Amino acid sequence: MIGVVVIVWVPLTFIVFIVTAPFDKGRYRAGWMFRRLCVVHTWLNPLWTFRTSGLEITDPRRPYVVVANHESFADMLLISHLPWEMKWLAKETWFKFPLVGWLMMMAGDIKIIRGNKQSIVTAMKDCHDRLDKGVSVMLFPEGTRTRDGEMGEFKDGAFRLAIETGHPILPLVVNGTRQAMQAGDWRWSVTNAEVRVLQPIDTTGMTKADVPELRDRVRTIIADELALMRA
Repeated sequence: MIGVVVIVWVPLTFIVFIVTAPFDKGRYRAGWMFRRLCVVHTWLNPLWTFRTSGLEITDPRRPYVVVANHESFADMLLISHLPWEMKWLAKETWFKFPLVGWLMMMAGDIKIIRGNKQSIVTAMKDCHDRLDKGVSVMLFPEGTRTRDGEMGEFKDGAFRLAIETGHPILPLVVNGTRQAMQAGDWRWSVTNAEVRVLQPIDTTGMTKADVPELRDRVRTIIADELALMRA
C-alpha cells in the first residue's frame, strides 16, 4: 500500500512543481507536497503514533536553521508532520533512489557527500540559497544516529550557517522514533513518538568565534528537554 502511495505521489508532486515553479523559486509548495507523503505514510502504519508539540510557528515563511537530535530514519517522517516546509540536508545516497530521489530533487532538498570537502561547500551554498528564498533548512548536527540511542556530539556546520546568514536556530527534540525503527533494521515496531519545537535562539551579532559556544548551548538545551520527555 505504501509503495502505491509513493508511486501516486511522484506525479502529484511533479504537477505542483511545474505549476508553481515560475513564482515559487524556493520550491516551498513542491516541498510541502512531498512532506505530506510522510504524513500519509504514518496514517497507513497502524504501529506508529506520531504527534507534535511545543512552540507554534505563526509565520511559516520566516526562515530558520532547524536542528534536531537524530534517533532513526523515522525522524524524517515524524518531523515532516510539522505544519511548515523546510529543506533537508541529506546524504547523496537518498537522491539516487528511484521515486524518493526524484521527489527530493523536486522539493529542492540538499545533497551532501560525507567527507567530500567540495560537496560540503556546495551544500552550504545551497543552504544559503534556500534561506535567502525564505525557506528554512533542516540539519541533524550529529551527522548520523548513534547505535546506543544516546545523543552524539554536535558538529559545527549548522551553527556556522546560522551565524553567517544571521538566521535564528530553531531546536527540535525528537523522542520515540528509535523504537519505531532500529538502526540497521527496516522492520517497524510499535511506538508513540513526539517532536517538540523549542524557542528559537537568536544569532544576531554573533561571529564565527561564537560557533562552539552556540553549538554546545543548543546541544545542552536539546539534551535537557529530551531527558524531560523520556522521563
